[in-house]
Amino acid sequence: MSRFKNEVVHLQAHVRTLRQGAVALLVIALLLGMGWWNAPKRLTIHVPPDLRSGSTRPWWEVPPESVYAFSFYIWQQVQRWPTNGEEDYPRNLRSLSPYLTPSCRAFLQQDYEYRRGNGELRQRVRGIYEIPGRGYGDDPTTRVQVLSTRDWIVTLDVSADEYLGSEQVKRALVRYALKVVRMDIDPEHNPFGLALDCYANAPQRIEAPTTAPAASPANPSTALPMVPAKSGGAANPANFATPTNPGNPASASQGDTP
Repeated sequence: MSRFKNEVVHLQAHVRTLRQGAVALLVIALLLGMGWWNAPKRLTIHVPPDLRSGSTRPWWEVPPESVYAFSFYIWQQVQRWPTNGEEDYPRNLRSLSPYLTPSCRAFLQQDYEYRRGNGELRQRVRGIYEIPGRGYGDDPTTRVQVLSTRDWIVTLDVSADEYLGSEQVKRALVRYALKVVRMDIDPEHNPFGLALDCYANAPQRIEAPTTAPAASPANPSTALPMVPAKSGGAANPANFATPTNPGNPASASQGDTP
């Protein structure tokens, strides 16, 4: 009789163990479900442009080359006036506002008011392009300065061309030092998760490239010399006047900005 009783006790203990295991599995499944539900539905992964060699990095890290490409693309779009700067400039600021910090948006709006007041926008066509040989691949450490995992300073050497009708009224070689910050708050409108914070330093005029040999680390004196910006240049873009046809008053004013 005791033999059957022991068998029943053994079976009851086994059933109890199975029930405890089932409860534990249910708790684990609930925890996994909660983690899956709270996990981000989208991840922005920045892949280096040059894929000839492998690259391993954390998914949350933004490589400098991606920061440079973002900065140049957005800044070029801000500075692009295809038909009439008086209409194109504010339209660019509205359409690109997700890629600009609020302070940068306000600064560029002031720049628009300043240029319009000086007559620099009406019927103006403008575009900027990277100076050949002055891109990211030529000097990566100079082009992107990493301040932290959320802050960078990007240096762009560009040529800014403006036309009034069929006549070119300006060609300025300018160095822009732009602040870039991480702003991953609206992936629907800004999938890059980055934003321009305007100037880190005042824009600087640079001289036109010459036929002299390119600068090397052993001979830095052959690099393009810089023309320092005047005091307060960041707030007053009139410090960088470069009309290409000063003899024609309709083509450019003394206060033209780069």
